[in-house]
Amino acid sequence: MSIDLGLDGKRALVTGGTKGLGAAVVQALATAGVRVATTARTVPESGSGRIHYIAADLTTARDCANVAGEVLRMFGGIDIIVDVLGGSSAPAGGFAALTDEEWRREIDHNLMPAVRLDRALLPSMIAQGSGVLIHVTSIQHRLPLPESTTAYAAAKAALSTYSKSLSKEVAAKGVRVVRVSPGWIETDAAVALAERLAREAGTDYEGGKRIIMKSLGGIPLGRPAKPAEVADLITFLASPRAAAITGSEHVIDCGTVPTA
Repeated sequence: MSIDLGLDGKRALVTGGTKGLGAAVVQALATAGVRVATTARTVPESGSGRIHYIAADLTTARDCANVAGEVLRMFGGIDIIVDVLGGSSAPAGGFAALTDEEWRREIDHNLMPAVRLDRALLPSMIAQGSGVLIHVTSIQHRLPLPESTTAYAAAKAALSTYSKSLSKEVAAKGVRVVRVSPGWIETDAAVALAERLAREAGTDYEGGKRIIMKSLGGIPLGRPAKPAEVADLITFLASPRAAAITGSEHVIDCGTVPTA
């Protein structure tokens, strides 16, 4: 973004920040002048400039606590948290394929990291009277695919409801809570999926993309969103320019969800 968002010198934590959307968010915030700490299970050996990497498995309570402590020691406080971490490893096969273990894994990956980090870091935001929490949900909580995303969609729905409730609790204390709900994003993983589907169908990459878009019921813009496009929205919402925005969910899906 070329406009001044008033973010210079702010302190942020971005989860899942070495790949895909997370990496785009880290770069967008750093470009806007934010000091960024970001997590992943495997991280580069050292940070660069405004970016600091923390190795952690945020599906565990222990690593969430360790990350929160390290962020507070490093920055002395926190202004922005962007919970990007998420995804699904559940098998296809509908409800019958979802064991208790699969349900637990989806919830631990898509809900609990945000809950635990918020619980650890929100007190410092409340103490300073300001802060922004951005939880990345998914259009899947409104548009689930029964064959493969039931548990993921349910976990993201829980994250969305938790976010709305939290926004009501902390808005009067100076902390904004906002949800960003992406559709299909053209990350490296999404490209790999489209390429695999293309090979299986005997078509090219564009044909693979069309297969995915058809499975979603179509995308009116005719393409997925770019990671940088979603990251720009998140960066704006984290900024003082969005100071009146809280409790809301911002869909960025190229028109995929067919209802208002």
